[in-house]
Amino acid sequence: MTELTNLGIKAIRDGVREGDFTAREVAEAFNDAAANAKALNAFITLTPDHALAAADAIDAARADGGDLKPMAGVPIGMKDLFATKGVQTSAASHILEGFAPPYESTVSQNLWDAGAGMLGKLNLDQFAMGSSNETSHFGNVASPWRREGSNASMSPGGSSGGSSSAVSARIAPAATGTDTGGSIRQPAAFTGICGIKPTYGRCSRWGTVAFASSLDQAGPMARSVEDCAIMLGAMAGFDPKDATSLKMDVPDWEGALSADLSGKRIGIPSEYRMEGTSDAILDSWEQGKAWLKDAGAEIVDISLPHTKYALPAYYIIAPAEASSNLARYDGVRYGLRELPDGAGLQDMYAETREAGFGEEVKRRILIGTYVLSAGFYDAYYNQAQKVRTLVARDFEQAWERCDLILAPTTPTASFPLGSLDNDPLTMYLNDVFAVPASLAGLPAMSVPATLDPNGLPLGLQLVGKPFDEQSVLDAGLAIQNRAGFDHAPEKWW
Repeated sequence: MTELTNLGIKAIRDGVREGDFTAREVAEAFNDAAANAKALNAFITLTPDHALAAADAIDAARADGGDLKPMAGVPIGMKDLFATKGVQTSAASHILEGFAPPYESTVSQNLWDAGAGMLGKLNLDQFAMGSSNETSHFGNVASPWRREGSNASMSPGGSSGGSSSAVSARIAPAATGTDTGGSIRQPAAFTGICGIKPTYGRCSRWGTVAFASSLDQAGPMARSVEDCAIMLGAMAGFDPKDATSLKMDVPDWEGALSADLSGKRIGIPSEYRMEGTSDAILDSWEQGKAWLKDAGAEIVDISLPHTKYALPAYYIIAPAEASSNLARYDGVRYGLRELPDGAGLQDMYAETREAGFGEEVKRRILIGTYVLSAGFYDAYYNQAQKVRTLVARDFEQAWERCDLILAPTTPTASFPLGSLDNDPLTMYLNDVFAVPASLAGLPAMSVPATLDPNGLPLGLQLVGKPFDEQSVLDAGLAIQNRAGFDHAPEKWW
């Protein structure tokens, strides 16, 4: 029998339904794998009992002849940004360390209702702020990949680095991620897996620790397009508790999957051919065009003229919203409280936030507070919002010429941990290809394509029209079928 930890969502679900193995056997195999992969530091908290309890419920339902749910028997990793009842939800920050919510996020509850179990809470950049998974209070996450001939620890991307590392290392068949400016797609590209950010509002934000509320969106990370389609179908849905939730039916994305792109027009934005993009990335992009053409699509050149302004606008809007959202962490209601002897209320605020937040979080709070301050609001924040409108308009005009957009996911492959510690601007540039779709709220997916000369994965990004996740998934499947990307990291952990 195939080793159970090599199986993805669809194979596990179908195997449990057919009786090839039990859900408990699957949960036990992944629990053991997660427990034995501490060197990756992908998990902050392990919850083996949760995975086993969910598995036993599925096995009992099957024994009784009941209908099995869409993710029956599949244990997953949960990014530690989603509130999980009775289980620490820290956002990888000291300021929330030890906080066990008395409620469940809508996304996680949807997944439990679909039959999934939880292997544990996954590490991330603190409050989802980072592109390398080096800002967590609980330590760096290591990618399971290594450059050929080197033992240097590589970045799994961020902020969903724990999710990407766990899925790529086969210690979880799938994981939740969140994407504010590329935090699902960039780590997926760095570790050779799939990840999709749906249209803003497809997945509820209720019970998810907020970074930038107008940008944050949950999505699945898995090793195949089919698995992403299954998991997204379980996660998505209208939620009256979230004012930004889309009141739309959830399509059967898995059932409608097709790699036939006949009649589809794929746009190639000239502005994404940026200085500093590696030759291997550009070669991969050319290969992606050929694959989609082979699938029946027509390749057309398009222009997204405001692309170069998207990243600076993002790093004004996102920190501004973060500074507002993180104001609630003050030591008064929940989480960390630092109260030195003789301290007053203002001292408690200052000491708590100084001790509780990491350097990157503080940097973004300061930027956000600055651009929202009197005298600078119009000069920076309002101007950034105007740029956001122009970026969204670029996409609207592009849809007159194409149905989907193909672009690189990242400008380079993964880099060694610690190599960009003193260069936050270069770190921010990792999201240069991902941010425009986030500002416009569009569905976008990264699919593994090729390896670079150092043996590291490279991803291709597909961006679709609002609410058209199906076309994004279909094009992702076409690339997946032609790329035949079956590379896996050599186990060292």
